[in-house]
Amino acid sequence: MTRETPETPEIPAPSAHRSGPPAPSLPPSPSSPPSASLSPAVVFDPESGLGSREVALRAAGPGEVEIEVRAAGVCHSDLHIVTGDWPTDRPLVLGHEAAGVVTGVGAGVASVRPGDHVVLSWFAPCRRCRKCVAGAAWLCTGTKAVGNTLPDGGTPFTDAQGGAVWPYLGLGAFTNRLVVPETAAVKVPEELPFGIGALLGCSITTGIGAVMNTARVRPGESAVVIGTGGVGLSVVMGLRLVGADPVVAVDLSLERLAVAERFGATHTLDGAGTDVAAWCREELGGADFAFEAIGSPAVIETLPAMLTPGGAAVLVGMAPSGATGSFDLFDLADQGKRILGCNYGSSIGEIDIPKLARLYLAGRLPLDDLIGATRPLSEARAAFEDLRSNTGVRTVLEP
Repeated sequence: MTRETPETPEIPAPSAHRSGPPAPSLPPSPSSPPSASLSPAVVFDPESGLGSREVALRAAGPGEVEIEVRAAGVCHSDLHIVTGDWPTDRPLVLGHEAAGVVTGVGAGVASVRPGDHVVLSWFAPCRRCRKCVAGAAWLCTGTKAVGNTLPDGGTPFTDAQGGAVWPYLGLGAFTNRLVVPETAAVKVPEELPFGIGALLGCSITTGIGAVMNTARVRPGESAVVIGTGGVGLSVVMGLRLVGADPVVAVDLSLERLAVAERFGATHTLDGAGTDVAAWCREELGGADFAFEAIGSPAVIETLPAMLTPGGAAVLVGMAPSGATGSFDLFDLADQGKRILGCNYGSSIGEIDIPKLARLYLAGRLPLDDLIGATRPLSEARAAFEDLRSNTGVRTVLEP
């Protein structure tokens, strides 16, 4: 087994992360003037690394919503930017799972209004492309979020000198105010805690969605979950919710394995001293499903050997950009084994986030145990160190 968080350099101040295509010469979105004064933001700049920067925010334009951020989760996808696994050539306001309160809306916005509590879904679909029309919004080909822009190709943020600062995954949630497309702002009940809402924006929806939407696990089917961070533990919760049995959790952290047991794992394995594939074959006759929630190519390559004939490996963790892997192709074909890609838990934010919020409020999802620490925005660097060292489960930042 490979460590859940692969060895990475110290959180850098890297001029080394300048790989990737040339930066586009897109301006900040010009439709509205700045809405207020400068606010602190956690910014990763390929020239200077991770740091704090004052940014101005323009007002919401047509089809956009202005949000006061109340909580934002720290995710491995943010860490991938900081460590250079996903190179960027422009300064980014980090943060892509958050919750807050609507403070303003642009023309044409109908789904939310000022005062509404919302969860921010980073994967804001266009609602117009072939995939969206077919009901597969998580595969939207029109979204600009993965390019770190708003739908118009611009950014709502500028720095004190007027230079563009870009919203990571279309949000840029590590600040106290932001502007997002309407499809990214999902109304939720006011009684939902903001910290829980923040995690619903990505990790919980991804993990539970991987079970219910991507894999469509049925009661009594067996599953192994590799990696029990926020996403992996959400996979475990989803498996318990649908009645999977047995549920095997694998990690290097005994602390996280104990949490996995509370969340519904029937077996836990120390990944450092266990041949997981051999264990699955000997104890289960192979698992029906193997969920990889780390993003490690070396671990992903071992998944088919864990499966029973007809089983499926579900790739939930995001590997570094450009990573490749190899499999025994004869075994896949001969045994009917499947490899399933899983983006955002194959979820539609406006449908799945409110559903999961209701399950939490009904006491059916023990989400409070996912939050290992709450820190002020000024301690973002320490929060990233928590993530790298597998300290706790999930850290939430509060502006």
